Amino acid sequence: MPGLAAFHTDEHELLLGFLDQQRAVLRLAAHGLTDEQARTRAVAPSPLSVGGLIKHASLGEQMWMGVVRQQAEDRDPDAYAASFVMDADETLDDLLSQARSIGEETAAVIRAISDLEQPVPVPKGVPWYPQDLDAWSVRWVVLHLVEEFARHAGHADILREAIDGATAFPLMAAAEGWPATPWMQPWAPA
Repeated sequence: MPGLAAFHTDEHELLLGFLDQQRAVLRLAAHGLTDEQARTRAVAPSPLSVGGLIKHASLGEQMWMGVVRQQAEDRDPDAYAASFVMDADETLDDLLSQARSIGEETAAVIRAISDLEQPVPVPKGVPWYPQDLDAWSVRWVVLHLVEEFARHAGHADILREAIDGATAFPLMAAAEGWPATPWMQPWAPA
């Protein structure tokens, strides 16, 4: 259930569980959408769409794993801006598949690091990174990814509600096949 992160006593699994839970909540905003709806920029003048947020969050996750691996970061401002847009030739299924693959790769990278205090050097010359800090920890990076997915899941909730009125818990009920109850009606397409 994406409403709660799974409990684990192992810190790696606990952190990855919270990250996976926030990914699931973001994906939930896309439940039942067509490609056209997933591209809908529902709140003017914002360029954001549910599909674009899924694309951006997963590409951001991939970039952060590059930082953990100390690989050179692509700092192309046009590519960054494009990461927020679900292009006409992209399908929601393709973006969701890409997001799952990136998530699996993240889990493999994090599980392979025994010490979550391992330093992750702060790339220099990036204006939104602290210039007075030499390194983050792997733990900090994973928590930052949880924060980023939570932020974008919130954006996606607002966009989804603007598209067709669907909200998180009825979507969760529909995605997970919950039975209808007096207090919870699973979302159904209009």
